[in-house]
Amino acid sequence: MGKEKAMLDKIMNLGHMMTELKDTDILMEHILTEARKLSNCDAGSIYKVEENELLFSYTQNETQQEALPPGMKLVYSNFRMPIDEKSIAGYVAYNADVLNIPDVYKLDKKLPYSFNPSYDAKTSYHTQSMLTIPMKTATGNVIGLLQLINSFDSKGNVIPFNDADLPILTYFTNTAAVALERADMTRSIILRMISMAEMRDPKETGAHVNRVGAYSAEIYEAWAIKHGKGPNEIQHNKDTLRIAAMLHDVGKVGIADAILKKPGKLTDEEYNVMKTHPIIGAKLFGDPNSELDQMSRDIALCHHERWDGRGYPGYVNVKDGSPLPDKVLPNGKAKGMLEDEVTLEARIVAIADVFDALSSRRSYKAAWTEENVYEELQRSAGSQFDPELIEIFMSIKENLQVIRSKYPDEE
Repeated sequence: MGKEKAMLDKIMNLGHMMTELKDTDILMEHILTEARKLSNCDAGSIYKVEENELLFSYTQNETQQEALPPGMKLVYSNFRMPIDEKSIAGYVAYNADVLNIPDVYKLDKKLPYSFNPSYDAKTSYHTQSMLTIPMKTATGNVIGLLQLINSFDSKGNVIPFNDADLPILTYFTNTAAVALERADMTRSIILRMISMAEMRDPKETGAHVNRVGAYSAEIYEAWAIKHGKGPNEIQHNKDTLRIAAMLHDVGKVGIADAILKKPGKLTDEEYNVMKTHPIIGAKLFGDPNSELDQMSRDIALCHHERWDGRGYPGYVNVKDGSPLPDKVLPNGKAKGMLEDEVTLEARIVAIADVFDALSSRRSYKAAWTEENVYEELQRSAGSQFDPELIEIFMSIKENLQVIRSKYPDEE
């Protein structure tokens, strides 16, 4: 009874923490990490229900993670499977019930579902015990699955998941489902806002902003670990940055179509109008009344500032775009922000945005090669970009490529 109460108390605290997380990807990372701690298991995955299919959305595997170099993360592909009784995950989603399997390689042939060993064969991993729990919302809808793999005993041996722990793990999973539903709603609202910009500017696609947000969170995490930040602070700031970064160019809704959609090079006058979009974006957040509002405002305003102080819009009054009285250059323009006068988050998003723009095909240009993109970013370290952040960026570039494959451009 003491163990159950301790687990329940922990889940109550986790439930409160999960309701504070806003971004779907970061929430899934948190859910899976904590579920694995509660069940003392090696690996796990989260599937989400989308359009009557299961989307393999997030995974962790401690054994495989330990084999990677420090700072690297597992590479995995998103895939879909039908919700039917043929697969283990499909069966759980179809019947909205828990499956606790002691050994997936010893399933009765009479069962409607079977285990697919292809992943084990490809990675030399051995899946044995598996617990799959439907993620049910408060209304009873199944929005996904939590699948846990290879529970350990105190000596590190793989054992079946304990049936006695199922009620508490199911409670945790359903609490997580409610938090995930809220996070999905938040992302949906943000993507609707961004779709307004997309209708105006074809470059502002959902895939682009999802990548910029995910790149930014990844760069921040690497920076924070290097600077000795604690896990709670890292998780909190990643969550806020992930969403705020997606809104970096929302100010383009205020730029005329004739400029946004012009196929050729902009005139100096047109370019000056385009350069007002950071101010327009900052205005949309008005007087910030939350940490997310403040970070979104700062990023919208400052993601075109440069490390050498030659960016824009510089030190301006957001209400009318005029230079601040003590920050006016002799030519009457606003003084640019220099080095760490720009917030860390805006410096990060500046790199993520340019990285994605150079790596992507546009109607007016082909995608640059990876080698050319990396060379350009390194060449711009110390001038356009924070040199420390570029160094960090280069150290995690494989992780960023994983993100790129997760959010491909629509053909």
